Amino acid sequence: MTQPAASVSAFKQLQRSLWTRDYTMKILSFDGATVAPERGAAARGEALGALAEERHRLLTGSDAQDLVTALSAARDAGTLDEQTAFELNVFARDQREALAVPAEEEAAWTRLVCEADAVWHRVKPTGDWEAFAPYVDRIVATLKQRAARLNPAADPYDVMLDLYERGISQASVDAFFSEVRASVVPLVRAITERGEQPSLPFRAARGSHDAQMALSRDLMALLGLEMDGAALSETEHPFSEGFAAGDVRVATHIYEDDVLSNVYSVIHEAGHALYEQNVDPAYAYTCLEGGTSMGIHESQSRLMENMVGRSRAFMEPLLELLAKRFPEAYANVTADELYRAANIAQPSLVRLEADELTYPLHIMIRYEVEQALFAGEATAADVPALWQSLTRKYLGLEVPNNTVGCLQDTHWSGGDFGYFPTYALGSAYAAQFVAAMRTDGVAFDAACAAGNLAPINAWLRERIWRWGRAKDADELVRGACGTAFDPGFYCRYLTEKFSALYSL
Repeated sequence: MTQPAASVSAFKQLQRSLWTRDYTMKILSFDGATVAPERGAAARGEALGALAEERHRLLTGSDAQDLVTALSAARDAGTLDEQTAFELNVFARDQREALAVPAEEEAAWTRLVCEADAVWHRVKPTGDWEAFAPYVDRIVATLKQRAARLNPAADPYDVMLDLYERGISQASVDAFFSEVRASVVPLVRAITERGEQPSLPFRAARGSHDAQMALSRDLMALLGLEMDGAALSETEHPFSEGFAAGDVRVATHIYEDDVLSNVYSVIHEAGHALYEQNVDPAYAYTCLEGGTSMGIHESQSRLMENMVGRSRAFMEPLLELLAKRFPEAYANVTADELYRAANIAQPSLVRLEADELTYPLHIMIRYEVEQALFAGEATAADVPALWQSLTRKYLGLEVPNNTVGCLQDTHWSGGDFGYFPTYALGSAYAAQFVAAMRTDGVAFDAACAAGNLAPINAWLRERIWRWGRAKDADELVRGACGTAFDPGFYCRYLTEKFSALYSL
């Protein structure tokens, strides 16, 4: 196939240059969230700002724009290979969106969120929302300006949602949450009215820091991560990052009086890391490296955390690891008891500790707060009261302080407004993916019971992971499942699972 060789070569080199900046910025950000001292935030922000500005100029400069023009003509003429065409499609979109933001504003934005993140880490333990609130207002104002540049005819929050999950809007998210709410709320109400929860004292057993870190590595290996290409760290708010296919990082938070909290944080983040580690190696150093959307990324973490990690079939291999690391607490626990402990459904205040059933209600709280902020119906000063009201509405709980209320999540400090709905969408994608696996003949329960996820991972690698950013969420879902996204799979999964658990 004839290609404009010089333009393709220049395009590949430009992508490698951009990847180098991305890699360096990820390293700095990961360091800031894990081991860097608080006083280093200003210097780190300066370095990140300079790199962001340099990256922005590379992406949007006249040479880059000329390459997109030349390669677009070649693609339309049928003279680009498939991968380069994929790269061009994604790169051109990235460029178009970046052109809406001047380089100096991109640098200022990076400094702002770096500073905001440092403040959030400082004030979360004390619950001092007033110290953090000015950053929320500044971030929302900046994002609304960006949205107006990207699509002046659209609602600003719709623009934000689309950046995290292509094609979604408040209308589609509202419809999705309406369907989920109709299934979840009656289940939660029925379970609460029964007033019966299993008594499982081992849930409160202490686990030393070192033993929990060792268990974390055990879990990462059990799920199928290649451990010579993965690392484990600690942080205030668990997360993961993919720097390259051979370098993925999981960061967890250890609570010595809650071993299962760490178990499911690590399984969740390992799901993200598996996705990043299994992108097609041919996409290395290109704009196709990494996950395609936050919803698809969350589908992988929620699939591992819930569909695998909280399944009855997985309890035997999980219990074996727990008994190995904490024999005094878990040696006499049965797999059925562990299954019940991993699936207690009960409203709670902290999203990261929420059970699988009430989890989407936590997302609805954040979604409605973000809607109010972007619609101008609230400012940051109103958020604690709004959070209290929505928590009472959806979870029936009172919020005692901001640490377990509106300061509990790190996302807003990084400017990630529009991100939260993808957590719930990810759970729904995951349920549909598992149904498709079963239809395709994957022995899902047998793989979980054996502690050998190779059949599950092979299906995900072929249909999801290897594509990186080459395909958007809708195309991936249709390709993997043979049909469009359908939240009915998720609603049926939750209804069947928790009706059986609580004999409803």
